[in-house]
Amino acid sequence: MSHTREHWGSRLGFVFAAIGSAVGLGVLWKFPYTIGQNGGGLFLLIYFICVVLIGIPLLVGELLLGRRSQRAAIGAFEVLSSGSSKWKIAGWFGVLSSFLIMSFYSVIAGWGMSYILMSLSGFHETLSREEVGYIFDRLASSGSISLFWHALFTLLTMGIVLSGVRKGIEFWSKVMTRALFVILVGLFLYSISLEGFGKAVHFIFYPNFDRFKFSSALEALGLAFFTLSLGQGIMISYGSYMRKQENIFHMSLIVGFAVIIVAILAALTIFPVIFTFGLTPDQGVGLVFKTLPYLFAKLPGAMMISTIFFTLFVFTALTSAIPFIEVVATNLMELVGWSRKKGVIVSGLITFLFGIPSALAQSGLLFPSWEKIYGANFLTTINNLVSIWIIPIAGLLTAVYIGWVLKKETAFEELLVAGEKRGFLHLWHFFIKWVIPLIFFLIILQKSGLMDFNQLSDALNP
Repeated sequence: MSHTREHWGSRLGFVFAAIGSAVGLGVLWKFPYTIGQNGGGLFLLIYFICVVLIGIPLLVGELLLGRRSQRAAIGAFEVLSSGSSKWKIAGWFGVLSSFLIMSFYSVIAGWGMSYILMSLSGFHETLSREEVGYIFDRLASSGSISLFWHALFTLLTMGIVLSGVRKGIEFWSKVMTRALFVILVGLFLYSISLEGFGKAVHFIFYPNFDRFKFSSALEALGLAFFTLSLGQGIMISYGSYMRKQENIFHMSLIVGFAVIIVAILAALTIFPVIFTFGLTPDQGVGLVFKTLPYLFAKLPGAMMISTIFFTLFVFTALTSAIPFIEVVATNLMELVGWSRKKGVIVSGLITFLFGIPSALAQSGLLFPSWEKIYGANFLTTINNLVSIWIIPIAGLLTAVYIGWVLKKETAFEELLVAGEKRGFLHLWHFFIKWVIPLIFFLIILQKSGLMDFNQLSDALNP
């Protein structure tokens, strides 16, 4: 069964959809506390370099695969390999990562939806820091409440994807990404008035060599790939909806620098609150749900600030959850010839079902011995599986395919359509062929524990 492939209605539509996908919880949730744990400015500088020199070239490659093949992740490798199924495994890794991320992502996003309602009720205004933390622990350990929000967020995402590329993904990405920027800029302007703003600027931009390790550089690399939605099949699918006249390099640069700008704004929104009240910026994953609500209660207009912040949190989650469902659904549509409606419903249903153990991870209602056996609860286990293994392997296979298997002339022909400079393409191809595969290999070695580069660095510099 063949389907006419939709394309983005406009260049702006693609830009907003791609930025919305990239600017997800990785920027608002993971990015600030990762900076906090890795010493601030030097980590930020390495992150920016990784986005520009490593992330954007791979983003160009994924968009190229999608537009050239006019297929989603799995089909793209098959079409460009002249029907060979050998390299489809790279596409399967991307689809698997999107599926697994969505399964627990909707749980975290659901907690954010709960915090909007909780903020409107002013739950945090009279509580101590420990009591606010206890409220989150109660929420996370309540299986029924976590399941409710998990289901609601999944249904909301499915509803948008059901409407198709232009009427669903493109339209709502424009609306929510614009709203995201407005809210983030508003919160940033508010944070300028706080006493801790100067300390936050110093922490974020001043290089701290004492707290920086070699593994911090690899952490920055991994974060760059995660925040650009690479290795997840997303940008291949989005590339397949691009028109031939669009310049892939220009679009990739816009997306990459937009992510950097949002990352800076997010950090400059969150850290001034932290420093204003004398807390340390390395609060870990509890920063958003335990520390910030307590601190918001100390600010003028606490209810409004908290509600706006968690609305921003949910918007960033939703703009990046849309492509997770889209990737799984589109590949199902192409593989088995399903309609969009059937593909989206099945994709949403299976991600919801697989996400149930994540929603119940802290309740003890399902797999009560999981943490004792695997060393982490189910949600954290799946998150680690994706971030340590699946995304790096998908990225490695994609880079190797583009650099070593796909004909150089084919790649150049696709990129030259919109008038790109040939000399610049040679530099891009060098990075995609040699530098990026090596980087992914190092990330896998460090993240998996197969090699500890911190110990190696200490041994070389006693």
